Amino acid sequence: QVQVAESGGGLVQPGGSLRLSCAASGFTFSSYAMNWYRQAPGKEREWVAGITSSGGTTTYADSVKGRFTISRDNVKNTVYLQMNSLNAEDTAVYYCNAWRLHVNYWGQGTRVTVSS
Repeated sequence: QVQVAESGGGLVQPGGSLRLSCAASGFTFSSYAMNWYRQAPGKEREWVAGITSSGGTTTYADSVKGRFTISRDNVKNTVYLQMNSLNAEDTAVYYCNAWRLHVNYWGQGTRVTVSS
């Protein structure tokens, strides 16, 4: 049974930091590229960051480049998103995605609210 579970969301003040985690099971985690997406209220879901199966390559949306860092632990079957210098525009539900060829697995999301 495939499970993808995000955690670590919450309320943070502007300029603050959060680290999201995504624990996966039920598939060969180390064979899948992993991504973080987000969906802000009233907006479409957008891709935020991605990391290859080995962890050797990471890519970021321009809106988060330099502030967010994606990483993974293929022993713990977990992918992380370290988010720094958060601002109100980062408020969204953040989703973890596992991707390999035509297969996609999604988590249920974790809410991040940036507000003073």
